[in-house]
Amino acid sequence: MSKYKKPLIKQFTSPSDGKIEGFAIQSRNGRRYINSSWYRGEHTNFFPSKRDFREDNGMHTYYFQGLVPDAPFINKSTPVTAFGSCFAKHVSNYLHKKQYNILGRQLGLDAHIIRFGAGIVNTFAILQQLEWALNDKPMPDNLWFSADKEIASTTNSIKTETKDILLQTDIFIFTLGLSEVWFDNQSGEALWRAVPLDLFDPNRHVFRQTTVAENVDNIRRIITIIQSHKPSAKIIFTLSPVPLIATFRPIPCTVANAVSKATLRCALDEVLRIDEPSDVFYFPSYEIVSSAGLNGYEEDNHHVKPAIVERIMQYFEHYFCKPD
Repeated sequence: MSKYKKPLIKQFTSPSDGKIEGFAIQSRNGRRYINSSWYRGEHTNFFPSKRDFREDNGMHTYYFQGLVPDAPFINKSTPVTAFGSCFAKHVSNYLHKKQYNILGRQLGLDAHIIRFGAGIVNTFAILQQLEWALNDKPMPDNLWFSADKEIASTTNSIKTETKDILLQTDIFIFTLGLSEVWFDNQSGEALWRAVPLDLFDPNRHVFRQTTVAENVDNIRRIITIIQSHKPSAKIIFTLSPVPLIATFRPIPCTVANAVSKATLRCALDEVLRIDEPSDVFYFPSYEIVSSAGLNGYEEDNHHVKPAIVERIMQYFEHYFCKPD
């Protein structure tokens, strides 16, 4: 795999007056004509056909150009921490298998971002872990629940180990999962996930769809906290392609999932497009699974096929990891 040039876009002019009549995208599979009667601006990238994806340069052109770094920066000794959704676990497992330095897998530390990292799926929860561990923000008890309904402790020992991991990390990979969030009315803080049935209190626990603006603010604060404590660290955001299992809204889950993913994707785009923060990148795992025609989901229409995960991670390794 290598970085390829963009497809050749040829301009056609009128033989009589020299005016532009049209453009064609020239590829190995043929020529596709594009109407030129609209001003296209300085940067023009056309939506690909299914045939375009089969080009040697298809994936780079339609998913990675303008997003990936000029050169890979992760080597086998670079300390990496990944958490934020179940897809983040795929990232950790793949890089660990390739013998990259995934903190937690090798240090064996008792930290929520390691033990329950696949359940810290919203920007509020990710921000909480950073503010709690790095900025000593107090957190109430009985706020965080694991997938096994275990209450995650807020003890100083776990906070200290979390801080140790974060301060050793040079590469942060955050995989955002959803923007539907449960909140604790008493503290105003977000929960990682829904509340166990035997602990649910309708006067205390409330659910809502969070806004783009709220998630923009969270992402900006995440970046600020990391860069204040680790100025040389690099941050890679991804959006998990794994859909909601269920929605708590009175609409079909398919529709709610589209809103949830779009909210996070818009928030990420707004921060990266407007702020242009240095050493912060977006990796398009969500877009690859959802629009590259890969038939990427298992029969349950929820889990991403292992072969597709492997392929996505090969792209990640190519663009971000230095070869041996």
